[in-house]
Amino acid sequence: MRILVADDEIHIRTLLKITLEMVGYEVDVAADGQEALERIAVQVPDLILLDIKMPKLNGWQVCEKIKNDDKTRSVPIIMVTAFGQKEARQRSFDLGADEFISKPFETPALLDAVKKLLERPRPASA
Repeated sequence: MRILVADDEIHIRTLLKITLEMVGYEVDVAADGQEALERIAVQVPDLILLDIKMPKLNGWQVCEKIKNDDKTRSVPIIMVTAFGQKEARQRSFDLGADEFISKPFETPALLDAVKKLLERPRPASA
């Protein structure tokens, strides 16, 4: 299973990449929203971890583009962000995010969310 981690903070990208690889996932990384979309265009991942506050395109813009594209709409998205407010959570779900995890996060909870979403049946892409 391939996961894309999009976060502008290098230490968060590195931590998530190492953590996910240690449990057997292939991980690709992007430092901003535009790079995330470019990587998705090359290879659609099985799951995406998205920060909200990123340069070029923020996580909400990326989430909306992914969920409005027939090729990628079924890819699960976990928003992993310092925005913990109820409004940020609601906006994320309104745009199609499947899960919302606030930073700082507990690694076991994050891995559980990843596993749950990857095991969930998905509709076939158009």
